[in-house]
Amino acid sequence: MNDKKMIILGLVIFLITVTYPFWYTLLAGAKVSRPVLEKPAGETRCIEEKAFMTANHMQLLNVWRDAVVRNDIAEYTSTAYGAKYEMSLTKTCLKCHNKREEFCNRCHGYVNVNPACWNCHNEQKGIN
Repeated sequence: MNDKKMIILGLVIFLITVTYPFWYTLLAGAKVSRPVLEKPAGETRCIEEKAFMTANHMQLLNVWRDAVVRNDIAEYTSTAYGAKYEMSLTKTCLKCHNKREEFCNRCHGYVNVNPACWNCHNEQKGIN
């Protein structure tokens, strides 16, 4: 029984079939550039540094929610700048980032996440 050639051929076909989605995506996938976001009018910085906000804004919002709802703490002190802010998505964050389509949706679409903010929070008038 000398089926060595058939076994090798079967393994090659199996490996090609199993790895095809990875190779296809690698070779044919479109390059997507990181979204360019405009700073809100009249603002020079966010409540924390850009790198921190990019990586941790959802965790920060969760900390704020817990502090306000569970501990009755409503003021946040920036670790980067020492400035004080009200812990509020609508009064602090959306005051500057009030164009949802141009800001929130661009980044969330880029990283393919669907945030749950709008499940509880009503969108303010004028926010798209």
